[in-house]
Amino acid sequence: MNHPTPSATLARRPLPPAFSEALAARFGDRFTTSAGVCEHHGRDESPFPPAVPDAVVFAHSTEEVAEVARLCNQHGVPLIPYGAGSSLEGHLLAVAGGISLDLSQMNHVLAVQPEDLTVTVQPGVTRKQLNQEIKDTGLFFPIDPGADASLGGMCATRASGTNAVRYGTMRENVLALTVVTADGRVIRTGTQARKSAAGYDLTRLFIGSEGTLGIITEVTVRLYPQPEAISAAVCAFPSMGSAVQAVIQTIQLGVPVARVEFVDALAIRAINRHDNLTLPETPHLFFEFHGTEAGVREQAETVQQITAEHGGQGFEWATRPEDRSRLWNARHTAYFAMLQLKPGCKSVTTDVCVPISRLADCVTETEKDLNASALPCPIVGHVGDGNFHVAILVDPDKPEEMAEAEAINQRIVERALAMGGTCTGEHGVGLHKQRFLVEEHGEDALDVMRAIKDALDPKHILNPGKIFSATRGGSQ
Repeated sequence: MNHPTPSATLARRPLPPAFSEALAARFGDRFTTSAGVCEHHGRDESPFPPAVPDAVVFAHSTEEVAEVARLCNQHGVPLIPYGAGSSLEGHLLAVAGGISLDLSQMNHVLAVQPEDLTVTVQPGVTRKQLNQEIKDTGLFFPIDPGADASLGGMCATRASGTNAVRYGTMRENVLALTVVTADGRVIRTGTQARKSAAGYDLTRLFIGSEGTLGIITEVTVRLYPQPEAISAAVCAFPSMGSAVQAVIQTIQLGVPVARVEFVDALAIRAINRHDNLTLPETPHLFFEFHGTEAGVREQAETVQQITAEHGGQGFEWATRPEDRSRLWNARHTAYFAMLQLKPGCKSVTTDVCVPISRLADCVTETEKDLNASALPCPIVGHVGDGNFHVAILVDPDKPEEMAEAEAINQRIVERALAMGGTCTGEHGVGLHKQRFLVEEHGEDALDVMRAIKDALDPKHILNPGKIFSATRGGSQ
């Protein structure tokens, strides 16, 4: 199955002259139709070809975002929020043209409340920037999707990553939001209190909405005390199945690992080349343990015993910060390392998540699919919570490779859904996963989502074409 061409999926029309004049007068050189700037905002890390906006606006405040939204709503112009540009599913592609609203310059930490273990930030603050700015408080923000994503984007896609097995996802860690609606109203959801039963949970409604219901301009998130001790470990396995079985036993025994990452043999080969490492080219698990000195030692010893029972070899601890950083930097750069296995390629990246009890079956069956393909298909995953990714490397100029990649992805998703899982554990739907939502949720549930979209964005100007079609079996 080939990808649709995003730029052809929805009708595009030129920006109304009065609209462009109003934005130019209000924003000066922060409103641009420069081809280079627009092209930059019309591509992401997805396998889709670029879909370029007609113009870009760089916003600095919630009120500026509201002004842009009011103008777009008045003139019926599509409006697509833009953060760090690291999305994998085509979220930010301007499939109907319009305005790309760049929030990256809204990058201030607004208020740190160390006594309450919370912080409020603008949406352009990245996770690395946040942790750098709060490091002297003794606290940290744990959500780590790998890329140095913006917190606004992480909210929009309900991101998680390597620490989710212990600390949860953005859904569990966002307490409150400031959101600009499609017609330019500014609403605030949630409070700084740890819980509330007051009305509908609007915060959770916007978390994961991918810019289709509102534009997030402030975020209040939970913080956590920096662990007294941290230890990392790496262990090699004879097979993918044995590695995953070790993870399942670790989780079911209640060992509070902070991270447990799976990397298959092909991904290890890529990492070795990219980061000048000499890991054995077999499946590996990467672990990290947080707690007291005694607690971390106990966790690591327990996991070492579990891995040995499943054929794990060379269990190597890393307690020095520089050794841990080297290990996790290799994992964080794995995506770009894997791309080097096939220079000039694009990755069609899968994102299924299944119940932990079905993880071994899902990974083992997926391995059979990949072995039958001539395409390079390395696997990495946050297997502590049942989520793994296959990077199917394709030549984007060869339709037959794209078709094979989509066929592999479809089999992986159908298998995950049959096991009680989901088509996307953390990347979001965007353009790429839309066709799986009916099977996962059913048309009646999608009708409820459409009703929410119609209520909050009746003109469908907010990130049009994403998540689902406007009507059953229809188009936006």
